[in-house]
Amino acid sequence: MEPMSLPPSIRKLLHDCDTAQVTWEANAGFLIDRVLSSSNWAAICELRAQLSDSALRARIEATEGRKLSPRQLTFWQHVLNLDPERVKAWLADENRSPWDKRRS
Repeated sequence: MEPMSLPPSIRKLLHDCDTAQVTWEANAGFLIDRVLSSSNWAAICELRAQLSDSALRARIEATEGRKLSPRQLTFWQHVLNLDPERVKAWLADENRSPWDKRRS
């Protein structure tokens, strides 16, 4: 099976990576994190066309939303039907990044 190439909208988000080395198969978690934390609507649409919402939900649950800002996590909570109580607990976690606790 030939690896699927990344669409331009996603490659644009990988400006700090060698995109020739990044594949869906080997780097799905990294790609999910990068795209969900972006505000690039085209990349989000590509990601959701490539992966199911349950795969995206599973990634967020596995990382307890640590790859997302509180605002992003709350957005994806609604889009992907994440359990609001779990999201609230993740956001209240003392080990969460200090940057997440700053005021907007």
